Amino acid sequence: MGRFAYITVGGRNQVLVYRRDPGSPPKQVATIATGDLPHGIWGSDDGRRVYVGLENGDAVQAIDAATNRVVAAIPVGQLPQALVYVPGAVVNGEGTENLKPLGLASEALHLELAPPSGHSSPAHASVSINSLGPIDNLQIAASGLEPGQRYRVVLVGGMKEEDLVAFTAGPGGVAIAQTLGPLKHAVAARQPAESMRLEVRKGDTGGSVVLQQLEIKQHVTK
Repeated sequence: MGRFAYITVGGRNQVLVYRRDPGSPPKQVATIATGDLPHGIWGSDDGRRVYVGLENGDAVQAIDAATNRVVAAIPVGQLPQALVYVPGAVVNGEGTENLKPLGLASEALHLELAPPSGHSSPAHASVSINSLGPIDNLQIAASGLEPGQRYRVVLVGGMKEEDLVAFTAGPGGVAIAQTLGPLKHAVAARQPAESMRLEVRKGDTGGSVVLQQLEIKQHVTK
């Protein structure tokens, strides 16, 4: 990558690009919008591409280093948090001999949560629900919250509301929380009578609705 440094900012879904000149402090030269929760980054050996893992997108995005634009998205397994680019790793053939289908790892539900209509809050969250066999792993990555404030994720729309996980917003108003349970089918139900949705509410009990689920962004079942 030469004289440039690429830094992921997960809470903002961005990659920041800094120019590094000898004898001078780094200078930001670009801000690149990415998918949900970029986490992990690696440059190609020729410096032409920068690869970024999307923890809540179950994918890797490729950035063109000449234009600082995302040029491709590659589906991968669940919740990628790091990656390594190895040039010339395949010496003979196509390199697919020992590869197997992802199976359950390819079954994912990606959601977006935003403030209720009419609210001007900067809060936002992405949710990834991944299959782990009979149960699912739900991970929420939220930003724009009140630092130090307690929040909880609530499943609503059924016969009884259910608190899924509570968390505290950290410095800068960002937070990541996880919980386990049979959640993907409930949230993705297609019949209105069965449909349930996620909300983020302030406080450990009661509290106002800060974020609510929008339309399903991606639902993959193989």
